[in-house]
Amino acid sequence: MTSLSRRAFATAAMASLLVSCGGPRGESQGSTANPASTPRPSRSSRSSANAAHALGRSVPVRLQIPAIGVDTPVIRLGLASDGSVQVPPVTADDRAGWYRHSPTPGQVGPSVILGHATVGAYGDGVFRHLARLRQGERIVARLENGAAAVFAVSSVRTVAKAEFPVDAVYGDVDRPELRLITCGGPRTGDGYRDNVIVFAALTPASP
Repeated sequence: MTSLSRRAFATAAMASLLVSCGGPRGESQGSTANPASTPRPSRSSRSSANAAHALGRSVPVRLQIPAIGVDTPVIRLGLASDGSVQVPPVTADDRAGWYRHSPTPGQVGPSVILGHATVGAYGDGVFRHLARLRQGERIVARLENGAAAVFAVSSVRTVAKAEFPVDAVYGDVDRPELRLITCGGPRTGDGYRDNVIVFAALTPASP
């Protein structure tokens, strides 16, 4: 990442993190992480002996998750005016969004992609079945340069929005990883109580 991107990435991690889903009336429901939570480096505990080689920087344009039937274009997201991470717009043509201050998929570090579980009056969102993913299942990020970054799911976590694990999601890692984030858990009014977070690592299958 460039120094500017690194600063924006750290700012988003330390600021209130908005991970929202469209409610029944298309409203955005957010969560707030502790603004005082400063991310600390979090090195991968796995051996890098069999790790995949990192890819060059290239913006993701499509995301495919065969196990849950996801095949979506990917838009670019930045920071909202309050310093939180933007989320995709609530539209009938729901799409996932890559946080552009994170590494691109396949670069060393945690690449972050967000999507909705529901999109208001339009119904289900693109990440509605994210919690169904299991360890080892495949995620493919198609890149602007024609390459494909292939990831395998490491774990899936459902966490209370008030306890969003900032360091685990944004903390430094020494290999290419992916984070997919959406809403989940019980409905609370127009929103959801929890966030669903998928952790995945680049596989040697990536070119």
